[in-house]
This record gives sequence, structure tokens and C-alpha cells, in this order.
Amino acid sequence: MRKKALIITYYWPPAGGPGVQRWLKFVKYLPDFNIEPIVYIPENPNYPLLDDSLAYEVSNNLTIIKQPIVEPYKLAGLFSKKTSKTISKGVISEKKTQSFIEKLLLYVRGNFFIPDARKGWVKPSVTFLSEYISKEKIETIITTGPPHSLHLIGLQLKEQLGVKWIADFRDPWTTIGYHKQLKLTASSKAKHKKLEKQVLTTANQIIVTSFTTKKEFQEITNQPIEVITNGYDKESVVEFEMDSKFTLAHIGSLLSKRNPEILWRVLSDLIAEDGSFSKDFQLNFIGFVSDDVLHSIKKNELSDYIDNVGYVSHKEAIAFQKKSQILLLIEIDSDDAKCIIPGKLFEYMVSNRPIIALGPKDSDIEKIIKETNAGRYFNYSDYDLLKTTILEHYNAYKNNTLQVYPIGLQKYSRKSLTEALSKLL
Repeated sequence: MRKKALIITYYWPPAGGPGVQRWLKFVKYLPDFNIEPIVYIPENPNYPLLDDSLAYEVSNNLTIIKQPIVEPYKLAGLFSKKTSKTISKGVISEKKTQSFIEKLLLYVRGNFFIPDARKGWVKPSVTFLSEYISKEKIETIITTGPPHSLHLIGLQLKEQLGVKWIADFRDPWTTIGYHKQLKLTASSKAKHKKLEKQVLTTANQIIVTSFTTKKEFQEITNQPIEVITNGYDKESVVEFEMDSKFTLAHIGSLLSKRNPEILWRVLSDLIAEDGSFSKDFQLNFIGFVSDDVLHSIKKNELSDYIDNVGYVSHKEAIAFQKKSQILLLIEIDSDDAKCIIPGKLFEYMVSNRPIIALGPKDSDIEKIIKETNAGRYFNYSDYDLLKTTILEHYNAYKNNTLQVYPIGLQKYSRKSLTEALSKLL
């Protein structure tokens, strides 16, 4: 008899972006390990990104239960539809360029919606799920955040029913980069810290996606913490033809804080110094790019070399990954970002294209890239080394020898990661 596990998540198809894929893939493979997943999601969510293609991965045999949610971002849209939509994506402008409306919405979001704007879903969810869990004899529940308000559902269900509760953190809580931009008062910061500690000390098991987050949480709780990273899945055959140009492609969002001025300077200098490079080079952005990043591109005279494709489906993103000459992975130059391991890193690694990654020193990304021989990692002070490496890759491209030879990728397959999860269940 299969064991039932209730997964409480906000992001689910047709939601797009990386947030949906972690549990979509876990749910896909859990039945292979004798576990029956049941998924609880909002009935009327306000997803900032949509990807209808992901719906095809949801099994017809999967039990999905839904309850309505009140989305304050819809109300915020009455003040500024554009600003509320960008904030809901996690896109926050640099302080000096923020409008009064954006400052106001950030203040309201940070101080009136703790831990986040989906807090209103907690009470009705607990009421509904208390009865459902008892009726279906479910012994284990899993909450995944962000939004971290979903962990409060798990907290209350644990206290009321005594069920086994696993809290999955795709990102940290109070140390995530954008937390500092929410204009929090001292009392609001204290409330976040209190709720974070409550969740971490009450859940039976904590799951995190990075080694740094595990270390951070171990300072708060003695509960067991397991690192289960994101990963890659076996994709259906995607038709593609390698780019004829020397393309550097970034897949995903490039937000204001994720703006590698050092890379733009290197590329600008290579274009000025090498006529052949100038003719062959192209920079592709597949996903949202902030105005601040585009301004930096323009300042470095790279505007004529970019193809700003915008958001595409996951399947299309896979094609871009496979056909690009080089894949870019950019993280914020901050200690807070050491723990961030974007899901796309693992898909990058199985695309058989060299990765150029920039981020803070001693990050978890750096550890994985070096361990798997999937590319090169640079700090924001490595101008000469970055320039030399890009030129080496360009020369290999000209000689048709640009290739990468990763090792040890199997443990990052979605099925292997689900097996690790199943042992916790």
C-alpha cells in the first residue's frame, strides 16, 4: 500500500518559472518509490509568469485539491499595474530609481503582509486541510516556500493534528536578497525572525536546496536538515541547430541587482580590440531583463549586439541552452547570494555547453561547477581571467573545438533527487 504525502505549494502549472519545477518533478517520480502524492494549490492564483507547456507533465492520475485565495497584488494593481506585477516577480528597482508608488507598495508589502502577500491563504487552508487530512488518513505533509506563508499552514496543521511535517525551503527566508529591499520596520523584522524560528524548530524535517542555507539554519534549529538541490530531468528530444555566431546566452531573469558590469566591460573591450570577435559575437537574453541592466548594456555600447528574446516556454528555453555557444549564469555579488543555486544550473550542465558563471567568492554554485567540471566560475574582480577565458572560448569556437566534459551529473537527476526525498518520507 502506497504511503500518502500531501504537498502544499503555491506554484503549479500553468505557472511558469523555476519555482514550479521542483515539486512538479518530485510529484512526477514519487510514485516510483511507493509514495502517492496529493497536491494542494490555490484555485485562483495570480502567477506572474505562465507556461502552459508544463501542464503536460502533470499525470491524469494525480489528485489535486484547490481552495480559493485572495491575492493582494490584484488590489495593488489599482495603483500601478506595472509596478505590482514586477514586484510580484521579485523585480525591485534600484533605490535611486524607485518611484513613490513602488516605495509605497514595498513598504505595504513588507510591513502589512508578514511573511508575504499570500498570508491570507493560511487560515482557510488550515480549516479545509484539517478535515481533509483526517478523512484521508494522511500522515505526512510537505510545505514548500517561498511564499513562506505556506509554512505557517504546516505549522498550524502540525500543532492541531500532530502530523509529520516537512518544510522545504527553495530559498532562505530572512536572508534572501530582496528581503532587505522591503523597507521593513524593526518590529516587522522581529516578526519575520520569530516566525522563521517557529517553523524551523517545529517542523519534523527541514529540506534546503543549498549547503550554505543548511549551515545558516543549523544556527537556529536542532531539527534535522537535508540538502536536496534542484536538478535536471530527461527532456523529450528538442530540435535545434547550433548558433552560427559566437553566442553568449543568459536564460532566466536578470534583475537590477544581478547586473555584471565586469562582464559588460570585458565584452565591450573585446569588441573594440578584435574585429573578428566583433563580427561573430552576439549576446542573447532569454527571460526578463531589468531596465537597469539594459542601461548598463547601452552604457558599454553593447546594445547592437543583443537579442532580447524575452520569456519563453521551458521547452523553448531548453533549445536555447543546447544551441548557444556559451551559457551565462549570473548571481548577485553579495554574501547573501552564496546560498543561491538556481535550478537552471543543472539544466545548463546537461546541455553540453560551457558555463561562464559570476558570483560571490566561495558560493555553492562555485562548488558544484568545479565538482562537475561544467564550466568556469569568476568573482566580480576577475577582469583579466574572465577576459582571457572568453577569448579562449572564442578561439575554440573558431576552430570548432568548443566543448565541455562534465562529470558526476547523475546524482543531480530529478529521479535520483526524488529517491533521496522518498527516504525522508
